[in-house]
Amino acid sequence: MTAVAGEGGMAEMAGMAAGDPWKAGDPWKSEDPMRAGDAIAALGAELSGAEARSIAASLEDGETLTQALSAVAPNRQAGVRSLLQAGGLGVDRREETVMVLRAIEGARSHTTGLTPVWTLPPGLGALSGIGQLTAATRHLVTAAYRSVTVSTFNIQRSSALWEALKEVSGRAEVSVRIYMDADAADRDPKPWSPTSAQVAVEMPGAVVLRTRRGQDGAAARNHAKFVAVDGQILIVTSANLSASAEERNIELGLRLEDPVLTGAVESRMRELEPLLYERVRR
Repeated sequence: MTAVAGEGGMAEMAGMAAGDPWKAGDPWKSEDPMRAGDAIAALGAELSGAEARSIAASLEDGETLTQALSAVAPNRQAGVRSLLQAGGLGVDRREETVMVLRAIEGARSHTTGLTPVWTLPPGLGALSGIGQLTAATRHLVTAAYRSVTVSTFNIQRSSALWEALKEVSGRAEVSVRIYMDADAADRDPKPWSPTSAQVAVEMPGAVVLRTRRGQDGAAARNHAKFVAVDGQILIVTSANLSASAEERNIELGLRLEDPVLTGAVESRMRELEPLLYERVRR
């Protein structure tokens, strides 16, 4: 036993003398390897596939870490930077960092679930129980830890999602973005339906956008209806944000657990903002 231990010690010393990084205190084999591994696992849970891909591409192009992290919402950049550092990653280990980020991108690239979500009128016996639109979507929104993006034609205060959005928009760590139809919200205001300005006031932590009027005074109608949560889950639905749509109408949507598709939809909406939307200022 003593001879084996001695051989191991001599091998370690030889490795250090030869410059073997795995024997000489390399950050990837820290004194507490579980800490680095846990940090990398947490990084994989934190980043979407699109974010990991963008950061990796920036680092491959020789950009600084600060520049690369611009792919992440400002309120999350410090957390991502800390996870990279705890995992022994960064610009001083650019190649290894890119490999880890590409692995995260790949792991996030698969559709893991596709589920129909319904609203059906009450009184249909067992069939009424299949309606998941209200419960499932509200739960997803309130459980968000990073981001929520919503696009809708109409918002009413009776909506369970209205309350969920107000709750989650008050969390500094969650980025909330809401796209609205200007005419539906503002042309003929009703007490039960907040205007775009009221949405912005009542959700001060959210970015609220409404369709923008062109030179002819007309605005495109915002009939895109979806909810995207944490860059991972996308619900595309026929329903507006109202109690009737969530509880009494016949509504159908699809819930997709697909980070690539979710990121693509959110990215396309961002591209459309300067063309079709304007930000509602408080």
